[in-house]
Amino acid sequence: MYSYSPGLAVSTLRSLFQDIHVQSLMLKERACVYNILLNLMESREEELKGLGADFVFGFVQAMDGERDPRNLLLAFQIARNIIHQGYEMGKFTEELFEVTSCYFPIDFTPPPNDPHGITQGDLIVTLRAVLTGTPSFAEYLLPLLIEKIDCDVQSAKLDSLQTLTVCVTVYTNDNLAEFLPGLWSSLRREVFQTGSEKVEAASLSALSSLVACVSRSVQNSDTEDALQAFLELVLTDCKHHLCEPDLKLVWPSAKLLQAAASASYRASHKIAASVFPLLLEQYNSRTECAHRRTLLEVVQGFIQPRRNSLPADDDESVLSAFRQPLCSLVFSALSTARPAARVRCRIGRRPPDQAGPRGGGAESLFGRDGVCGALARSYPAAFASRMIPKLKEEIFSEPKEQMEGHAPAQKHSQQAVRQRCVMALAVVSSKPSMVQESGPILLQVLSSAHAGSCSFSLEEVVSACHSLQRIAAQAQDTEENGRFFHDNIVPRLLGLALQAALQGEGEGARRSPLTEEAVLYALVPVISTACSRLQSQLASLMVSRVVSLFLDGDVSFLPENNFPSPLQLLKKQSEAWHRSQLVCLLMACVCSMPKSVEIPQIDRLFRELEELSCMCTHPFSYTSAAKCFAGLVNKRPGGEELDSVLERTMKRLSSELDCVSSPFRVQAFTLLLWVAKALLIRYHPLSTALTDKLFSLLTDPELGGAAADGFSVIMSDSADVLNRAGHADLRIMYRQRFFTENSAKLFQGFNSAGKDRKSGYLKALSHIVNHLPRQVQLTELPRPVLCGAGGAAVHPVLPAPSPGGPPAGPHPTCGWAGVPAPGPHHQLWHESADRLSALPARPLSAPRAHGPTFPGRVLRALAVPLGDKKRLVRKEAVLARGEWFMLGSPGK
Repeated sequence: MYSYSPGLAVSTLRSLFQDIHVQSLMLKERACVYNILLNLMESREEELKGLGADFVFGFVQAMDGERDPRNLLLAFQIARNIIHQGYEMGKFTEELFEVTSCYFPIDFTPPPNDPHGITQGDLIVTLRAVLTGTPSFAEYLLPLLIEKIDCDVQSAKLDSLQTLTVCVTVYTNDNLAEFLPGLWSSLRREVFQTGSEKVEAASLSALSSLVACVSRSVQNSDTEDALQAFLELVLTDCKHHLCEPDLKLVWPSAKLLQAAASASYRASHKIAASVFPLLLEQYNSRTECAHRRTLLEVVQGFIQPRRNSLPADDDESVLSAFRQPLCSLVFSALSTARPAARVRCRIGRRPPDQAGPRGGGAESLFGRDGVCGALARSYPAAFASRMIPKLKEEIFSEPKEQMEGHAPAQKHSQQAVRQRCVMALAVVSSKPSMVQESGPILLQVLSSAHAGSCSFSLEEVVSACHSLQRIAAQAQDTEENGRFFHDNIVPRLLGLALQAALQGEGEGARRSPLTEEAVLYALVPVISTACSRLQSQLASLMVSRVVSLFLDGDVSFLPENNFPSPLQLLKKQSEAWHRSQLVCLLMACVCSMPKSVEIPQIDRLFRELEELSCMCTHPFSYTSAAKCFAGLVNKRPGGEELDSVLERTMKRLSSELDCVSSPFRVQAFTLLLWVAKALLIRYHPLSTALTDKLFSLLTDPELGGAAADGFSVIMSDSADVLNRAGHADLRIMYRQRFFTENSAKLFQGFNSAGKDRKSGYLKALSHIVNHLPRQVQLTELPRPVLCGAGGAAVHPVLPAPSPGGPPAGPHPTCGWAGVPAPGPHHQLWHESADRLSALPARPLSAPRAHGPTFPGRVLRALAVPLGDKKRLVRKEAVLARGEWFMLGSPGK
């Protein structure tokens, strides 16, 4: 840098300001002037300050009229240095404000491919630092902000509110006093009337900053309390709305009062003294549940502690004067309405000296799930020492009728209590200390059920699994929790399931509930959730152990490893289904890991899973093996290794499926279906070959119905594998892409198929369309085609449902109710009415499954063709309405 001799910098500046009209220069020359000023301010600050206000005047003249954003950024930096480095502004204070504030608010959009990288945000931040840098600008800036807040441009409102929030941090009450009424009026209007959440949040933040600024004012005995005067203004405009919980202004008013109260301890004390008596009176005088809920939620907002409003060590709590009536309000709500739960949580979170003792009253809340979770997060030690032992005691208590001969109904009641206690364990378990207390208890439930003690029902065992899964999902994502699940929960679950499987193979042995498919279904999400959240090192170790267990029978990591050898868990023989069905637990582990976790012995694992899924005769086992195979394929990196696996598998599947006499066609189809889904959702090019094979099976006499239903599997979300929770490679638009690429094949196949084979195509189309967004249905499917296909699909496709199960066919209104008004579609109306008239007569619960209003919607739709000019349409509509009128009659 050039070294100026003493006095030369000042001479240079005087010549520059007097002899050069900066704004008449070209852009680069103007930038050069601004850079000279910045360099001199950095290296010759004292000499420049010796110029006094003349330096500010010269700069104001130099930048006046500047329009290029690059130069403006330099000019704003110079103005910021003038303010923050203490240059004398003198009588040119207003001029400096005017020459910079004329750009407020910034309205700049950089051109496309801008090489300079200057953004609107850069200019906003730099200009805001100038405008908010000194209280000397207050008399000019505050009227400007009020004007811009009141304008109709949302970006200007937001910028002004954020600027106000910043500037009041350096202002005093003297700077604000005359503008407070105008500022309050603007902020109140933005909260009461705004349609933007951002503007509302910025207004509340600005109000809180205003109150904090006024709270810092020094109160003299001979002057009015500025904070009291301003809060009276706020209370006057907002307080009366709290008496109207049924009107919409209660919420804006509550938010404004809460924002003001959060600004300082003084403000919170004054607002609480005015608001709490009113809220308590309103709650006690109101009887409507909705009004009471509103009031409780308003109370919650005031009770929630905020850092600025907390008392100092020697100050009394804001809530001290209202402790007793607030406790009465909470316990009243507990006995009458559930919406109190969130308020109870907030009271439980306050320090003990603000919420009252944690004895008695707090313990009476322990049985409430809504508050247990919040209290347990705040007081884990108290819960671990008091609540957990009581829950455990209740869980392992025997039903009373076994001891006293009570009726079976009481046994059911006792089981319900135990299930609620099991659920409560999950609710309170998020902190590592609580997880380590409740996890072993739930494992003990499963162990006792396996051993046959405590008379745990199948529902209670499943409930324990659900609670374990909830704990795994909500537990804090820490290494301590991850290691606990890795070292204790998952190995113990695998060990118990293995013991149950081996025990069930003995002739005449008691069958453990852990061999039931319902329990295994419930164990899968426990293991998958726990494994999906493991840190990378623990995840790799877990995968290695589990794969070694299933491939080599290595039980060394299981807590009780006295198992027979050799231990072949992937046997396909029919008598070993207790073991083979445990493949679902292998799936839960290896298919929930991120793609970055390497699966050991992957080629051997693929072969074993392929063999089990193609040759096993136990449906649950070969389906789980197919899912596991598909889950691994989905995450396997593309390349020769994956192509080799897929080529081998496709060749085998084609061989089995093409052989009509093969006894393993259903197994091969199941593997085909899941591998097709695994490749489809990741956009793998080989997915087309597999889905084409599925299309070809729609006319197969044996597999046609299963192939049609398979499209529901492909299009729907899977709970246990190939989902986002398990880190699957899943593209968000795969359903739309699949429909776009394959809809023509469906229509072509439908048109070419014989009458007895068309139903498969219609059923497949129904499954595909039902999983598409509504907008895609309307834009991609021609309306007559959609209506005709849906209406024709209802009658031949719907089979009788399984006992207690949902209807197997498509929604009964998918085709008929959307047909256009009578005109060129008479045949569609006629066919659809015929199908609808047949639905109520079938042993089918589809209408009831869609709610009690469903028959009414059908009847209203059937009223339209009653006036059709075609007699056949009118006749079918009358018959159909008669059947649907009778649907709700007794015995129907």
